[in-house]
Order: sequence, then C-alpha cells, then structure tokens
Amino acid sequence: MKLIDPDHPFFARPWARWGTVLVPAIWAVAELFYGSPGWALLSGAAAVYAFWILILKR
Repeated sequence: MKLIDPDHPFFARPWARWGTVLVPAIWAVAELFYGSPGWALLSGAAAVYAFWILILKR
C-alpha cells in the first residue's frame, strides 16, 4: 500500500516534493520544542518516510 504516490503529477515539481518533506520535519521540531515527544516522533517518521519515497527513491 502506497501512502505517498511519487508518480502523481503534483510531485513532478521539486518544490512540492521538498515541501512535503519539510513541513512535517519542521512540525516535529516544533513539537519537540513544546514538549510533546510522541507527536514529534510521529511527525518525524512522516518526514523520514516522505524523504525516502519522494527524494531518495526518485
């Protein structure tokens, strides 16, 4: 099951791929800053997964 489809036309633009990676990464840092390590871990995992699918495997 694909959570992110890298072949979708939306992800043809580099800014869309990087934005999909950076938004949850920034969110994870914010959650750590505000003292919610569980949500930070969840957001960080989403960022790592998006990075793997959209940046490294492309």
